[in-house]
Formats: sequence, C-alpha cells, structure tokens
Amino acid sequence: MLAAVRMTAFLVIAPPFSYKAFPARVKAMLGIGLALAVAPRVTPGYESLETGPFVLALVLEVVVGAVLGFLVFLVFSAVQAAGSLIDLFGGFTLAQAFDPQSMVNGAQFTRLFQMTALALMFASGGYQLIIGGLTRSFDAFPLGLGMDLARPLELMTHGVSQMFLATLQIAGPLAVVLFLADVGLGLLSRVAPALNAYAMGFPLKILMTVMLAGGVFLALPGVVRSLTGDASQMILGVG
Repeated sequence: MLAAVRMTAFLVIAPPFSYKAFPARVKAMLGIGLALAVAPRVTPGYESLETGPFVLALVLEVVVGAVLGFLVFLVFSAVQAAGSLIDLFGGFTLAQAFDPQSMVNGAQFTRLFQMTALALMFASGGYQLIIGGLTRSFDAFPLGLGMDLARPLELMTHGVSQMFLATLQIAGPLAVVLFLADVGLGLLSRVAPALNAYAMGFPLKILMTVMLAGGVFLALPGVVRSLTGDASQMILGVG
C-alpha cells in the first residue's frame, strides 16, 4: 500500500502519465501494478506499523511521490515553454486556448510541442527510464521514512534554471529570426510609411514561423531524449 501510494502520487503529476487522457482509475491500477512489481525490493527491512504511524507513513509517501513527480514535470516544462516562446514571437498568442486534456493553456505551438513530446516519450520508451528511476527511489527513500526537503528544493532551483536554458536552446534560433523580422519591418516602416509594414507583419511572421518550425521539430527527438535522461538523474539525485 505504501509503495502504491508513492507510485500513484508520482503518476498523477509526472509526464507523460499526468495527461488527462489517462483516467484516474487507470493511473491507480498502474500504481498498484508497479507497487506489486517492486514489493520484493522494498519488503526487506520493512517493519509493520500501527494504525497511527501507518497513516502518517501514507501521508509521507504522498509527499515523496508528489515531489518526485514535480521534479519530472519541471524538466519537461521546457518543451511547453519553448512552444509558448514561438507563439509569442510568431503572433499566435491571439489564438490562445485551454486544453483540458493536457491541462495546458497556450496557442498552437504550445499544445503541439506538448503532444509531440508525449508521443516521443512513448515511442522512444523514455517513460520506461522514468519509471526505472522511480523504482530506484525506494533505495534512497525507504518506505515510511519520508525525505529531507533540502535536496529537492535545491534541485528545483537548479531545474528552473535548466528549464529556461533548454527553452532558449529549443526556440531561441527561431525567436531570433522572428525578432529580426520585426526589426526589418520597423526599419521598412520608417523608410516607406505608406507601405504599412506592420499590417504586413502578422501574415509574414506567421508564414515564417510555419516554414521554419520544421527545423525545431527535427531537434525535438534529441531534446526529449536529453530531458528524459535529466529527469531520471534528478529523481535519483534527490537521495
């Protein structure tokens, strides 16, 4: 039960399992199945608890699973943030909407990058690496003992900086091109005001974004593979 609580709390928050297309019942069944698989690993050294300490241990396992899941969520937020940056510079933010399936509030490229990253994680087997890191977390944090929050907070601070860095690495080149297009349109409007360059800017930037976004998609498989490795290392680094 303790292992299942940690697993389920992790699956509710961590991508790709946090996707709302997976019903809560399926997540609970998957958590119980994974708990049964790791039971022989966590049973040695475990001592039976009374009702009060057992309830406290359940709460601690929820905290541990939620913290580990949030660390993985923080790593993969770089893909979503890169899509938001492209939407901002490309002029797609006017079509911003909320996607209840992925719980993402963004425009076209934000949601497209999020769905692409999820598909790549399942297609490449990256989710197995994340689950492997979760199962090894029982060695760092035995059942019912909780965790020292100092190390996770340090990793969260480091993860935020890495998220911004990965965002710039993914969307930075395209954002620079679109920024230079804005500069060119601004200079054109000063030279020839009658052309109304800013009215031309919206369709021009959208066309450039759609044409150049293919280069960003070519880099996404390598980015997702790197982020999956970082997420697994961050789970193990907590201990």
